[in-house]
Amino acid sequence: MPPSPILAAGAVVIRKGEVLLVHRPRYDDWSFPKGKLDRGEHLTSCAVREVREETGLDIHLARPLPQQEYLVGKREKVVSYWVGRVVGDADVSGYEPNDEIDQVAWVSLDRAGTLLTHPHDRGTLADAVTVRGAGGGRTRTLVVLRHAVARSRSGWRTDDRFRTLVMSGERQAARIAPVLAAYDVRRLTSSSSTRCIATLLPYADLTQRHIATADELSEEGATPDRVARIVQRLLSERQPTVLCTHRPVLPLVFAHLGLTDPGLERGELVVVHHRDGRVLDIETHLP
Repeated sequence: MPPSPILAAGAVVIRKGEVLLVHRPRYDDWSFPKGKLDRGEHLTSCAVREVREETGLDIHLARPLPQQEYLVGKREKVVSYWVGRVVGDADVSGYEPNDEIDQVAWVSLDRAGTLLTHPHDRGTLADAVTVRGAGGGRTRTLVVLRHAVARSRSGWRTDDRFRTLVMSGERQAARIAPVLAAYDVRRLTSSSSTRCIATLLPYADLTQRHIATADELSEEGATPDRVARIVQRLLSERQPTVLCTHRPVLPLVFAHLGLTDPGLERGELVVVHHRDGRVLDIETHLP
């Protein structure tokens, strides 16, 4: 059996015609900030963490980029990349060199094309420039989330709207939180049913953000028109937003987005990158 691939993640962080690069003295190369997954870590969280550790900057993720795949010795390495956006201060002049990364620099896009050491990085830079320039302007992010694993409907004796998560669902909700954090989700909208609110609660506690609830996203209250109005409102939000609802309601959500219903598993989410109401990219994650 061939060895499992080495999984890693990083970001191409661009601002004002410059891209963030790091120099690794061990390899004497210039590349993007990236690194291998920690045990139990999600790719999205890894990308954000590696940028922070290697550059000192906080970022959130925007549109995904094609993966890099290459051999390290006899093992395949797969690196997932996203376009990254700096949150807060972008100054790297105070960075303290270390044995792993001895230089961090904002480099003009033209110069980066020649400074990057590896051809696959130059290809990823070209992908990032294309993605950022396509259609003009920044994209916005809407996360569509199916609630985590809940107690059995058949074994629940009271109002179904108050059905709670099982322990595995609570663990799932805790693992969803860092994925939402990677996209810097700031608006939380949920079905008014307990199992949906509980799915967002770990992230709400982590970020001290309010969960707005809507009966129109519950199984009992959803209609095509009601769901369409909520989705349209969320598409107009300037801040990254999450919508948590139920399996029977999700087809209405995806229909208004002009997407085929992917049939999400419990706790699975779709990250929708859109601009002016038009979907430009989607990615699916199961924490």
